[in-house]
Amino acid sequence: MAREKLVTAEEVQKHSSASDCWLVIDGHVWDFTEFAPEHPGGAGIIHHYAGKDATTAYNSIHTPLLLPVTLASSKHIGKLEDPSNTLPTALLNPPQTCPPHLSPTTKPPLHTLISSNDFEAIASRTLAAKTWAFYSSAATDLISYKANIHAFDRIWWRPRILRNVRDVNTKTQILGCEAAVPFFVAPAAIAKLVHEEGEKAIARACGRRGVVQCISTNASFPVAEIVPTAPPFYPFFFQLYVNKDRESSARLLRSFAMLPTRPIRAIFVTVDAPVPGKREADERVRADESLSTPMSGVQAKNDAKGGGLGRTMAGYIDATLSWEDLEWLKEVTDLPIVLKGVMCAADAMMAVEYGVQGIVLSNHGGRNLDTSPPAIHTLLELHLNCPHIFDSLEVLLDGGIRRGTDILKALCLGATAVGIGRPFLYALNYGQEGVEHYIDIMKDELEVAMRLVGITDLAQCHPGLMITFEIDHLIPRGEEHPYAKKRVRSKM
Repeated sequence: MAREKLVTAEEVQKHSSASDCWLVIDGHVWDFTEFAPEHPGGAGIIHHYAGKDATTAYNSIHTPLLLPVTLASSKHIGKLEDPSNTLPTALLNPPQTCPPHLSPTTKPPLHTLISSNDFEAIASRTLAAKTWAFYSSAATDLISYKANIHAFDRIWWRPRILRNVRDVNTKTQILGCEAAVPFFVAPAAIAKLVHEEGEKAIARACGRRGVVQCISTNASFPVAEIVPTAPPFYPFFFQLYVNKDRESSARLLRSFAMLPTRPIRAIFVTVDAPVPGKREADERVRADESLSTPMSGVQAKNDAKGGGLGRTMAGYIDATLSWEDLEWLKEVTDLPIVLKGVMCAADAMMAVEYGVQGIVLSNHGGRNLDTSPPAIHTLLELHLNCPHIFDSLEVLLDGGIRRGTDILKALCLGATAVGIGRPFLYALNYGQEGVEHYIDIMKDELEVAMRLVGITDLAQCHPGLMITFEIDHLIPRGEEHPYAKKRVRSKM
């Protein structure tokens, strides 16, 4: 039997490049030159140990029995001559695969963030205290806020297999506007709190990635300053809080017709917030009283109730707005009207009767009435009580979208597209590049979900791909509560 070749440490160290790469593992010398590019963990980790002892790093992940199976016998150079005194100890340190330790207020490199949750975690410790409180807060006990997210977890897939899913198409139309993906930026106030460029940075990112942005009445900049940052003719939506001074809202809507290329393509009228909810985290942190929004003209303030931006900056909103006022709105603007904040099938059917072009199923991100239903529940309620509505107007949805699978579930249940709010603000923490990176992440997650479910185009979405039995019993059947007829009110 041939004696195993002995290799000196000096000889190993000569083979320390990507084109000539030897590693020592458990006292044996192996040639990894050809295998490195095929390594599932990337060639970088192998090249780091070229000419060195990689035993500690290798054994922390792999079994020693894997090497003879992975590499051909010809790649075994021999045995290290003196394994007890060979390579410097410093060379045994593993490479830095993560950023070095960061202080709690330091943002890690953008490329290390790979999900909505990552952006939120970084925002929670790097945004100013008031900014985080304003955006992350929700009504009272946060029940609806949490339910928005977790309701998607209770819907399961019924994937189809053996489909050719190499190429997928995420393009769609939202209210007649071409979009590269079936999600849009939901309206949110004062984005400048996160980044000095605020809504402008979001608009630039959306223009580059083919995403539609819905601008809030409480935006940091006027519409006329936001839209030019996107390419010419790029579409936007506008979210309207109707002012107590109706003429003020009318002037604002009329001004959109004067903008070059008429970029505003639809008006999203918020109907679930005649008054703001109690957001305790926002109230506990004092507001900067120099803060104001140009289109609403409202100034932030602190009072005996606290410093809630959501409350103090909503004082101009008209709490008398009713269905009949939609006729006034149609006289003021010829743009499509979308009602944002529908929470039951009965109101969805009313929207059809009043001739609006779309609805957004939403509980305002859980920020107003706590224990109001998650939008995905309302979407199922439409299927049970008025399925024809999907042929009558566009049904959109927002609240709790954190994953590409969430987007696809909403689409399979009939939504045209979904709005994403807080995650875009958290991505704005990194400016325009952060928003673009976030869009790429969500698009990639959506494409992966489509392939694994077994579809290649959004037109192939349908409810048969879903299992909803875990929440079916929570969905109302009919407008009237089953106990309504049994309860007798005493007359005074």
